[in-house]
Amino acid sequence: MYQRAGRETEKACLVGLSRSSLKKEESAASLKELSELTRSAGAEVTREVLQTRDPDPAYYIGRGLVERLKEEISGNGVTLVIFDDPLTPAQQRNLEESFGVKVIDRSMLILDIFALHARTAAAKLQVELAQLEYMLPRLTGAWSHFSRQYGGIGTKGPGETQLETDRRRVRDKIARLKKDIERLGVQRETQRKRRQDLFKVALVGYTNAGKSTLFNRLTKSGVKVEDKLFTTLDSTSRVMSSGYPERIIFTDTVGFIKKLPHQLVASFKATLEEAVYADLILKVIDYSDPGYSDKASQTDKVLVDIGADRVASVPVYNKIDLTDEVVEFANSAQSGFYLSAATGEGVERLKNHISDRAVLYFRQFSKEY
Repeated sequence: MYQRAGRETEKACLVGLSRSSLKKEESAASLKELSELTRSAGAEVTREVLQTRDPDPAYYIGRGLVERLKEEISGNGVTLVIFDDPLTPAQQRNLEESFGVKVIDRSMLILDIFALHARTAAAKLQVELAQLEYMLPRLTGAWSHFSRQYGGIGTKGPGETQLETDRRRVRDKIARLKKDIERLGVQRETQRKRRQDLFKVALVGYTNAGKSTLFNRLTKSGVKVEDKLFTTLDSTSRVMSSGYPERIIFTDTVGFIKKLPHQLVASFKATLEEAVYADLILKVIDYSDPGYSDKASQTDKVLVDIGADRVASVPVYNKIDLTDEVVEFANSAQSGFYLSAATGEGVERLKNHISDRAVLYFRQFSKEY
């Protein structure tokens, strides 16, 4: 359903807006992340533009910049313009008419990446629901026109027939998808009840923090790992009975990110519920990232949003092999564990902590039952 057509690599121009000069550094970091997202979607970034001003109601960016970009786009083969913030349907249409190429925003790009990587039935249902809810207010004919004319990033999803149908039929489809997802949720709840005799550990964190690599290290598994955002969309679980004193189930979850489309926050809540029902959460943080503190805060915010902040958690500072610091790290549940999932350095200390927590859990479990 979401296979990428055999087209040439799209060339993208990225556009960001900073409301004030004080927030320019933050906006620049967000634009850099947008570049990584674009690469994950399979496009080539040829230009990045950051403007400081208040949003324009008609074009989002200033009309002078619209004219300058129009000239650049026509001269350097750009086929796609991606905005770092949500565009209104009117802004999107105005920009597409001005540039003569496809225009999408960060939300649509993320939805496209999710569509590209969805593998299980649950993930595909959730992606389709999120796309339909995003596109519902945009069913004016413009989307189906550009889907036929351009294809590629930002146009995968329910397909032309769905895009051209009336709002009532789309709403009916949304209702059916929600029922299907709810039914899968009941099945997951049944599976959770069967895991009552397991110590449940969930790995959460910002996308590309190295959760899947650490998951593989802790479970001796072979989950796919790539240096791209959102490689993991479906939660993956492994039950471990060897190498640990008690039976432990580890779950790798979808990565968090700033400005996640609210449609996906709602649709993927079921995927993130594994963290809510965990006995221990490992908050995986890319310690080599200069902005790791901000991303750790973003992870905490998402945990609060889904109601997982009440679960016991431990910070895990990953990728210490990629830093220049020479520090004797103090590893504890309070300060966090510093390690490299890629090389294995420091992982044994974390495994020992997980084992200790599991032993305490089963002692308490046996008293209660």
